[in-house]
Amino acid sequence: MSDQSNHTHAFKTPLRRLRRLRTSEAMRAMVRENFISLDDLIHPIFIEEGISAPVDIRTLPGISRFPESMLVQEIKELQQLGVKYVMPFGISHHKDAIGSDTWNDEGLLARMVRTIKQTAPEMVVIPDICFCEYTDHGHCGVIEHHHDDVHVCNDATVENLVKQAVCAAKAGADMLAPSAMMDGQIRAMRDGLDAAGYENVSILAHSAKFASAFYGPFREAVASELKGNRKGYQLDCADGRQAMVEALLDEEEGADILMVKPGTPYLDVLARLRDRTDMPLAAYHVGGEYAGIKFAAQAGALDERAVVTESFIGFKRAGASLIVSYYTKQFAQWLAEDAAK
Repeated sequence: MSDQSNHTHAFKTPLRRLRRLRTSEAMRAMVRENFISLDDLIHPIFIEEGISAPVDIRTLPGISRFPESMLVQEIKELQQLGVKYVMPFGISHHKDAIGSDTWNDEGLLARMVRTIKQTAPEMVVIPDICFCEYTDHGHCGVIEHHHDDVHVCNDATVENLVKQAVCAAKAGADMLAPSAMMDGQIRAMRDGLDAAGYENVSILAHSAKFASAFYGPFREAVASELKGNRKGYQLDCADGRQAMVEALLDEEEGADILMVKPGTPYLDVLARLRDRTDMPLAAYHVGGEYAGIKFAAQAGALDERAVVTESFIGFKRAGASLIVSYYTKQFAQWLAEDAAK
């Protein structure tokens, strides 16, 4: 026999043919491991005081800042689409050096939380708890100047975060999303909420929040005044192990959900964290990730819905229970269109 015929007869047909379970959509659905629904998605919403009409955000096509006067209308639309969770961000016109409007019971943060809860009591309201949208310098807390350096004072900021958290809880927030990345902020907020009688208000901690270039569009969205960067308190993008320490500390301090932010560039961190804790995990599909897909879709480079769905599935596969994404409303619209067919 020739070498060629020996080679042919040596081949054995596969015992395990994995393609058997891919032969039809029904078969693929039977064994599918991860699914996306509106139960998984949190919708960020930008609310600006002192304006009378929506303001389109150039770097986030399809996303706008809504005036307070239109918040009820927008929440009713989201509710009708089946969106269950919203994360409001305020664009304040009452900024100062410490963001004091955030613990004013008549300030923007309290007003928008109250409005959402009064409009849709069953909707879960998860306000961002930070100061970057409310300070005239754009940093996430109280700053001190050391020569030419700007230093965010950790402990003074934490004291103010507690006041902000209690104010949001008093206004009706169901869950808080602290994003300032101050050491000890979760324990202080948990203690402050409990002492004020809000022990049932939960905390979705921005536990592994990296100093990322992917936040660029968000800066425009909230009219950030920031000069410089936040590398002194947000995680370095090169530090995966340090991210584990941050997240697991938040778990020890009483956080109810741990979040990795941004999402796609840090799927390894999310997956590693999933192996280290049994806590619910979230991923934030941030502005740069949204914009990358949206602009590529507008250029005809990809199938927008397919890429968004694949991205969401990637977060779920890596271990996320929840995803914060600017695509939430559009995803809900796609589902509504499917249901109407």
